[in-house]
Amino acid sequence: MDFIWILFAFILGLASRKISLPPSIGYLACGFILHFLGYSASPELQVLADLGITLMLFTIGLKLNVRDLVKNEVWLGCISHTLLWMIFAVVTIKILVIASLSYFSDLSNASVLVMAFALSFSSTVCVVKLMEESGEMRTRHGKLAIGVLVIQDIIAVAFLVAATGKMPSLYAFALLAIYPLRTFIFKFIDQIGHGELIPLGGFVIALGSYELFELVNIKGDLGALLAGMLLATHTKASEITKSLLSFKDLFLIGFFLSIGFSALPTLNMLMIACILFLLIPFKFMLFFGLFNLLKLRSRTSFLSALALSNFSEFGLIVAAISVKSGWLSNDWLVILSLSVTLSFVLTNIVYKYAHEFFTEHKAYINKFQRDVRLAEDVFIQPCSAPVVVIGLGRVGMGAYKSLDIHHRDKAWGLDADSRKVAWLRSQNLEVYKGDAEDVDFWEHIDLDKIKLVLLAVPSVQDCKNIVTQLKIAGYKGKIAAIARFDDERTQLQEFGIDRVFNFFNEAGVGLADESMAMIDEKSSNKEESLADNNKRYQF
Repeated sequence: MDFIWILFAFILGLASRKISLPPSIGYLACGFILHFLGYSASPELQVLADLGITLMLFTIGLKLNVRDLVKNEVWLGCISHTLLWMIFAVVTIKILVIASLSYFSDLSNASVLVMAFALSFSSTVCVVKLMEESGEMRTRHGKLAIGVLVIQDIIAVAFLVAATGKMPSLYAFALLAIYPLRTFIFKFIDQIGHGELIPLGGFVIALGSYELFELVNIKGDLGALLAGMLLATHTKASEITKSLLSFKDLFLIGFFLSIGFSALPTLNMLMIACILFLLIPFKFMLFFGLFNLLKLRSRTSFLSALALSNFSEFGLIVAAISVKSGWLSNDWLVILSLSVTLSFVLTNIVYKYAHEFFTEHKAYINKFQRDVRLAEDVFIQPCSAPVVVIGLGRVGMGAYKSLDIHHRDKAWGLDADSRKVAWLRSQNLEVYKGDAEDVDFWEHIDLDKIKLVLLAVPSVQDCKNIVTQLKIAGYKGKIAAIARFDDERTQLQEFGIDRVFNFFNEAGVGLADESMAMIDEKSSNKEESLADNNKRYQF
């Protein structure tokens, strides 16, 4: 990659961070600016972009449960949205065609259908980055949004097969033999260990599955996604995901830059892109309405719909294929690139305030909620123990087990991941499923019985959201949290958290205390042994 790309991407990414926007917005701007300055994309940039998307889909698969995809709210919600959106978008674009608006006047019926289809998809890159940065991948609304995106990806693969005429090979059926071999693949992963072979093994599996699917004329990205889903139940799945996180984020910079390099926009193109951009509120309302009809809670419907209210990078692929087929002019590739970029900016800005907005307008938004709830959304009243540990990762489970040993029956755990909670409950642990950022959850709990809330979640924003919801629900007890860095510790203390522990410092203190306890124990044993000997030889 040219150094100038790295330099500009870093500067604009940092500038975006300084104004409380995700760095990806800066990367998008970087691509357009560099293109304006006369720079052009090299083949290496596209390779990086492709690698980033492949790794992203692989890591999504590692966090997915197939059962999540067959839920009505996921597959039925996605397909219904696509069909209804197509009707709305076709009618809207046809009105613009009839009005002879610039660029629209030349669209044929086939072009209108292609445009509507391209705009029906939501951005996998944007939504996944959003959920990862906000720590909501495992929440109810996060898993719903990701499930819809996976169904959309499957529809996308079907379109590519139909549009390019690239039919899967007969050898594609041989891929079904991979599932019975899962036991041997798991044993192979067990041999990797915990060092530098973990990310390398992730690359081998992700890229190997990509190439394997390409060999039988199936889109390789689908292979990476399915490979991740196949390995999702392995004990090292989480470790592989974390080891690939930095690589994925770095390579995805190439994707955001490549959007800006696609073509140079004009003012007229920007105006047309803004017109398409105005269709996004309908996409939100359609998702929100369908999710509510499918008996989801209004909060889940609202947050999922808001995250999915954008245009997809897949629209650019559709546009590129359409340009080659003569269905669209090359200018439409630029217009769609601008629309996708604007939708990314909107989603990242608006979603940042989504939890606060819902809390302030909860009474109105809940009017759209159906009276009957899905079984998964019915809360179980937790026990009356006075301490709750939120976030049952390594730190959270360490804190919970320590409390359970020294203060029996005084603590219970809370996590948004239903699979993790089910596994922990099978071991007779007092843990429950719930979203701590949901004020409805806390309103169904007797908060007078809770004296301490321990936040074992890594995201500062998550901690702030939980504290906000607790205060709204009327919690009066103490709150403790963990932080990885000193500046994060300061932020949380200023936000009103009573005690914030530095993750690394406390680990060192714990190591020192445990080590000193070993010495004290040996000294105590020696003293007891000497005392016993003295007693033995006394007459």
